Amino acid sequence: MPTAYRIAEAAALLGVSDDTVRRWIDSGRLRASRDGVGPAVVDGADLARVSTQLRELPKPGTTPSSARNRLAGIVTRVLRDTVMAQVEIQAGPFRLVSLMSREAADELGLEVGVRAVATVKATQVSVDVP
Repeated sequence: MPTAYRIAEAAALLGVSDDTVRRWIDSGRLRASRDGVGPAVVDGADLARVSTQLRELPKPGTTPSSARNRLAGIVTRVLRDTVMAQVEIQAGPFRLVSLMSREAADELGLEVGVRAVATVKATQVSVDVP
């Protein structure tokens, strides 16, 4: 089942304003659809594509330093083999990569365009689905 986000949700995941998302839709940078009378929604895979274009290096001293950081973002890439999975998440300007069992990635339903939360503690990144 394809994942779709309302404009406000897409804006929060990308770290931009609702108006910015609307401008990107109007300009064709981001695709949105409407099912008649309902609100416009943005395709999760397309949102993931746009999020990878927003990557910038954070300014020195602005990265979080707590050992219990939770970074909400969107899955931009999932590589699976028979045992392990590599999951990339774009959380605002931050790109996070987590290695986990394939079983865990499958159970969480991690696919490009799915919203996920990376919890960072020391050198481990855990991924939750909100």
